[in-house]
Amino acid sequence: MQLEEIKTIGVVGAGTMGAGIAQVCARAGYKTFLFDINANMLQKSEATIGANLDKGIALGKLTATDKQTVLDNIVFTEDTLQLITDVVIEAAVERLEVKQSIMQELASINSSDTILATNTSSLSVTRIAGAVAHPERVVGMHFFNPAHIMKLVEVVSGAATAPSVAETVRQLALKLEKTPVMVQDSPGFIVNRVARHYYVESLKLLEEGVASVETIDQLMRASGFKMGPFELIDLIGVDTNYAVTTSLFEAFHYDPKFRPNRIQQQKVDAGHLGRKSGKGFYTYE
Repeated sequence: MQLEEIKTIGVVGAGTMGAGIAQVCARAGYKTFLFDINANMLQKSEATIGANLDKGIALGKLTATDKQTVLDNIVFTEDTLQLITDVVIEAAVERLEVKQSIMQELASINSSDTILATNTSSLSVTRIAGAVAHPERVVGMHFFNPAHIMKLVEVVSGAATAPSVAETVRQLALKLEKTPVMVQDSPGFIVNRVARHYYVESLKLLEEGVASVETIDQLMRASGFKMGPFELIDLIGVDTNYAVTTSLFEAFHYDPKFRPNRIQQQKVDAGHLGRKSGKGFYTYE
């Protein structure tokens, strides 16, 4: 599959990341099919995309015509067969067995030329592709939250990923006005592996009573970070952030430096998942 052959893109999962990725693809002119098994999630994602576009208009970055073009390019669907596209980007929950199952189904309905990309932030692309027919077409395409704003995309090659597939995805990322970085499969890739300690050490400080959530965030912003660790965890999703930490902890054979924190586990158990639930380390209107 060459870049010029890509006309349609499917996105699996209408959560925060899936909606953002679909918006980016539609903005670049691709007919985009945003799939979810939950009709409520599709409705919510449509509202989210509309709000994102309205904010772009308010900031003078988009016109009303641009907004309508993006919305016209997106099909919100519960029909799996509408994922028969040139590229499919999986943005489902960060669980290996879920992603493997989705990839197997996508492989079964698409041609062997279809590129199957996973937006996983920490799981092994090699393992996700392991049970898929023609695993050479499976590649990581890791967007960052919020996907319609953040420029970086990690293009991750698993053990079986064809170099030509990775190159096409790199070119696609450029077409989406992103900044692609080519990465070999490794736990957490680059960003999540390096940034993990921003969260882990901050949680240790909180657990040890060294400082409050607000103080730690304030000090980190004063040190040059755009957001403090707890503000960022709430934005990403407390559950998503916890899942990535757990994944890296297991992938690095339970290295203590990646150990998940019980405070974050309690937040997840209580349903305090950050901005998306209205409460995390902070409370939101």
